[in-house]
Amino acid sequence: MLVARNDLASALAYLAAGGEVELESQYQASAAELAPRLRAMLDEYGHLRQRYGHYWLPATTAFERNAEPEAVAAGALRQLQAWAAAAEPLIVQLQKLQHERVELVYLERLQSQSAMSLPPLDVLLDSGPALAGRIYLLEKTTPGLVTPTTLLTQRVECPEQGYLLALGPRLQIEALDERLHALKARRLQLPAGLVGAATDGIPARLEARLAQIAQMTRQLHAQLETCNAEHGLATALADMALIGWFAAHIPEFARTDHFVCITGWTSDACGRRLEAQLQATGVHYLIHFSQPPAQLARPSVLHNPRWARPFETFARLLGVPGEAEADPSVLLAVLAPLMFGFMFGDIGQGAVLVLAGLALRKRYAAAELLLAGGIAAMIFGTLFGSVFAREGIVPALWLYPLQQPLELLKVGLVGGSVVICLGLALDALESYWAGAGMRWSATRAGLVLSYLAALACAVAPRAVWGVPLGLIWYCAGEVAFAEHPAQRVGSSLAEAIESLLQLLVNTLSFVRVGAFALAHAGLAAAINALCAGIGPHWLAFIGLALGNAVLILIEGLVVGIQTTRLVLFEFFIRFLRGSGRALKPLPGLPIGIPLELSRKSP
Repeated sequence: MLVARNDLASALAYLAAGGEVELESQYQASAAELAPRLRAMLDEYGHLRQRYGHYWLPATTAFERNAEPEAVAAGALRQLQAWAAAAEPLIVQLQKLQHERVELVYLERLQSQSAMSLPPLDVLLDSGPALAGRIYLLEKTTPGLVTPTTLLTQRVECPEQGYLLALGPRLQIEALDERLHALKARRLQLPAGLVGAATDGIPARLEARLAQIAQMTRQLHAQLETCNAEHGLATALADMALIGWFAAHIPEFARTDHFVCITGWTSDACGRRLEAQLQATGVHYLIHFSQPPAQLARPSVLHNPRWARPFETFARLLGVPGEAEADPSVLLAVLAPLMFGFMFGDIGQGAVLVLAGLALRKRYAAAELLLAGGIAAMIFGTLFGSVFAREGIVPALWLYPLQQPLELLKVGLVGGSVVICLGLALDALESYWAGAGMRWSATRAGLVLSYLAALACAVAPRAVWGVPLGLIWYCAGEVAFAEHPAQRVGSSLAEAIESLLQLLVNTLSFVRVGAFALAHAGLAAAINALCAGIGPHWLAFIGLALGNAVLILIEGLVVGIQTTRLVLFEFFIRFLRGSGRALKPLPGLPIGIPLELSRKSP
């Protein structure tokens, strides 16, 4: 994308707003080499923010972007420096008043909350050259303090903090200062306006002085707001926030005296949304969607239907699928709920999971997995005739798990073999995409034959001949593609046997699907048996409710973990390597800075 140098910040701001662009520069120079003044100005801005940031308001106005970033930063920094020179006296007065107000508040609490008779505070704090008096504010957690017997002390405990009044020789008081400073005690001073006041008159004078400080503070804040408006503080802050965002997220691009070439990636494959967004800005640009350079690793973007997007979470656990890898999200949208629902089949408990998913889906994206699992649990609960761990409320449309356990284990085994076959099919598809379809057909296709023959032996023993035939097929293909065929015969046979055994073991792992369905039914039967022994019906109902709650929490967590494990280590291991990288869109502008660009004629 080619833009004028003056429009660079504007164009990048709009690219960031779309959330579909990742910038990647092909220019090798660093930003520090090309824009040292920009870095220096950002450092100066950081010093000003550290000193005055407490008195800055959030930026709420549009800022000028029709200039180079260096020019924007220089102008904003000049505004901030002029503001700082004018605001410094006001801020110093505000800080002094704030410090005095805090002191007065503590003294006021000492006067109002203490039920003890206090000495004249002005006499205590102005005791003469030989003696010295102090008032200390103590933390409530301050450990027991032992003071020298030569000092006159009075401890005053108040609800929010404690006070210590001390009088004695100046040297000993100064030593006490150091000791209490180490204990994080605060030494309080009496304002000059209260010196000479009688103790009884101090509360009224404290209140009057606090009111006076509040009025002076309001006046200073009004003067500070006038100063902010005169020096354009909000605009300068917005400009510097833009420059800070620019320096943090924008790589250095190739540039001439008048133009800049922006390069990167977009998830808008056809470019229509990006073009429409840029045409509405008034920024002058030329854009071209080209083939990516071979030396750059292109990002991967998953495009799935709305109902399958939550299941992208499983693939992202291993990484992002690369260019020649299949995205299994659509398959998982069917397989994962089926496995979860089979192991957690109950109409009532599944309904609880559905309600929980509906309640949490707006806050947590993963809650939609809970929603799909709950629906599947309700379907299998109908097949198993289970409602809140009780059988007999509705008839089982298929079977009762505890009455036909072997049938459940067989179904789990058959379902596992189907999942493994899907993984092998995706492996073949990826080999074809990568241009290695011929090699897959000559080698790993033999393993598929051996695996299918081993499965067929359960119903047709004659299929056993397919096992050695597939192994020979694999070995022949490996030897044909090897540089040293004679050395490859033995190792290829060992690899073939190991791979086949791994496939069979992975298939047997799916027996746990049926086993966990039996475990869920067994726990439900145990809860019913315990509640049946409880006398009062209302107490048995409470016990059943608590048992279902425990079953949902514990069994639901265990079944979710097992589903994830089967997906990752039995299914994904066949084809998914996670060799891709995710698109990292350019982050948007800082919060509080509106995206309002000055319009230009086309």
